[in-house]
Amino acid sequence: MTGIDRRTFVAGAAALTARAAQAAPFAWQNVAAPDAGFDAGLEARLDKLIAEKRVWNLHGVFVARAGRVVLERYFDGEENNWGKVSNVRFGPDTLHNLYSVTKSVVALVYGVALAAGKVPSPDAPLYAQFPEYSDLLAQDSRRAERTVGHALTMTLGLQWDEINIPYGDPKNDEIGMEMAKDRYRFILDRPVVGPPSKRWLYSGGATALLGRLIAKGTGMSLPDYAREALFAPLGLRPIEWLSSNDTWVAAKYGTGDGEPVAASGLRMRPRDLARIGQLVLDDGKVDGRQVVSSSWLAQCLMPRVSCDEMRRYGYQWYLGDMEFRDAKGDVRLEHWVGCFGNGGQRLFVWPELDLVVVVTAGNYSAPNQWQPPIRVVREAVLPSLIY
Repeated sequence: MTGIDRRTFVAGAAALTARAAQAAPFAWQNVAAPDAGFDAGLEARLDKLIAEKRVWNLHGVFVARAGRVVLERYFDGEENNWGKVSNVRFGPDTLHNLYSVTKSVVALVYGVALAAGKVPSPDAPLYAQFPEYSDLLAQDSRRAERTVGHALTMTLGLQWDEINIPYGDPKNDEIGMEMAKDRYRFILDRPVVGPPSKRWLYSGGATALLGRLIAKGTGMSLPDYAREALFAPLGLRPIEWLSSNDTWVAAKYGTGDGEPVAASGLRMRPRDLARIGQLVLDDGKVDGRQVVSSSWLAQCLMPRVSCDEMRRYGYQWYLGDMEFRDAKGDVRLEHWVGCFGNGGQRLFVWPELDLVVVVTAGNYSAPNQWQPPIRVVREAVLPSLIY
């Protein structure tokens, strides 16, 4: 099949969008790489990376452009679901752990609940939403400065360390949260270490608070409301959301309280995670219906604080710019938004390229776990672009 020029590609993508808006439910369509603006070497570049061991422990790679699947590959590997380790032959219908990609999904669900008037706005005082812990404000009045928005951006200015301490150590604050008799008191009782909004401090506790606000406001568990508000409209296949009782922490310490693991408990198929990326490209619409408001998406994807020299953070979503050399040899710089999870779980969305890439992998807690997904996109996917 021969390639097509950019004008034809854009026209075809627009027609696809128009058909979806009319009524037909969304369904991934397969297309040859040259008909989606890639050269014919996309798969060969991925195979070369694997053969040269520049990427390792890949479980899946899914690439879609303008709602059409360009590449979908799966591999055998070892999966670790919060301590339950198993060898899996991954395929298109295999659920995969997402770990902290879950945080970004929670942000979308929060936006749906906000539009329904069921949760407080980002500027609402955070501790006021938890009157059962009013004694914590009496202990330190500075806590009153924290808002829901600070939880959304992980800039609460409360002590939290789950990066420098291994996840197997009870001193890791996420593990401490899972071991606590009352996880929400544990989070809100962290010492104040600075003013809010000034510093990004990675915190699964912040996401757990958002999940609790969703549950309190909707009268439903976080997983149940997510299924009703987001997963069902997207037409996603069965989704698993682990509870604290499913983790190795509960098995070892007997501390499971049955609460959903809001920050890292989701399991879904890579093609369904890509569907969430397509939702972002479609400005929150599903088959012509507005599921996540465009204004909320804009809030989620607005850079609010720097994570490091390369990445910025919105409402539980990462943002950045990536330089690469395309198939024609031209150096390009493109903006991306995305979600990251332990082990190398990634969702990358390039709005200007109409491109979604999902990578799943099994490099759990490894210092170099970030390398395989980055190399997949920088050395295989993006260099294959013709336009």
